[in-house]
Amino acid sequence: MKIYEGRRTIDGLVVTVDGAPLPTHGEVKQFTTYGFEWTYEGDSPRQLALAILFDQIGDAGRAVALSEPFMKNVIANLDNDWRLSGDEVAAFLRRHETPELQDTAPVGAN
Repeated sequence: MKIYEGRRTIDGLVVTVDGAPLPTHGEVKQFTTYGFEWTYEGDSPRQLALAILFDQIGDAGRAVALSEPFMKNVIANLDNDWRLSGDEVAAFLRRHETPELQDTAPVGAN
């Protein structure tokens, strides 16, 4: 199971997957040139959403299509320092892809 982590440091933002830096995956889609952000809705949080989704599911089209709802429901609700498991990402995907469950509470805020 993959573990995604983000934290704010004196030197800037750090986002990792299993301890290694998470690529922005600008080759899939570039929403911003400013890198990752979280705790609000916008282009940089959406880039983080895309990067996590693409890393998790490996499907560029699906990652782009789901990046906005993932950003709004998960990334915008993360704390300054956070941790998301691959299982939590998969749970969001299952809920999002099941219409009657789309209105469930956000996941991943620690």
